[in-house]
Amino acid sequence: MAEFVTAQKQAEHPGVAVIRLDRPPMNALNAALLREISAAVDEVSADDEVRAVVVYGGEKVFAAGADIKEMAGLNHDEMVARAGELQSGLSALARIPKPTVAAITGYALGGGLELALGADRRIVGDNVKVGLPEILLGVIPGGGGTQRLPRLVGVAKAKDLIFSGRFVGAAEALQIGLVDEVVAPDEVLGAALAWASRFSGAASVALRAAKRAIDEGVDTDLDSGLALEEELFASLFGTEDRAIGMASFIESGPGKAKFVGR
Repeated sequence: MAEFVTAQKQAEHPGVAVIRLDRPPMNALNAALLREISAAVDEVSADDEVRAVVVYGGEKVFAAGADIKEMAGLNHDEMVARAGELQSGLSALARIPKPTVAAITGYALGGGLELALGADRRIVGDNVKVGLPEILLGVIPGGGGTQRLPRLVGVAKAKDLIFSGRFVGAAEALQIGLVDEVVAPDEVLGAALAWASRFSGAASVALRAAKRAIDEGVDTDLDSGLALEEELFASLFGTEDRAIGMASFIESGPGKAKFVGR
């Protein structure tokens, strides 16, 4: 049984699963928690009933970063051996082939923000603080922050945040594109569930293809990205959902298809 992480499907929101972090008081990301996040990611990724995923740290905090007490005693060789596991755990959300949203309350700092950067969308409370303060500890982000943040907000803004280690409030995070939606703190989970629920009846195979085309395409040249899009587009003509969607459009117009996820 997992000690710090659960993955639960939501009866009130069919097709949505919530990955819940629960390591009080601040959801510090130690090795055990990261392994459990990876296991939860594998679970929801393989479950065909799950169409979208919310990751949530609770009402008070998303995750305030890596467990520095655990990390402080490691030497170079020990960190070389563990760095891959650290990055894999913090990059876990990016491996989910379904729409994902991070529901962020309180703080998302260091590894906590790196975890959230792997989601497709970030919804935050208006009182949050986010940032990558690793430079203040004499290191750099090691869970994807130096790579995902520039792709999201641009190189100059990413350098400002990473070089300074400063915390960013909700308004600035929204303005620079670091987060996508700001709501009242007690509305964060509800807003994330509402967004994820939009995909409960969607064409899940096509969503998977769209996510892959975007995520892999932005990391390559345009011609290679177009070739990937062409391949994935053509592949969907072998699915039941494509046949259902086009037949429904011809008969009833757009937005009325009842997809089966195959």
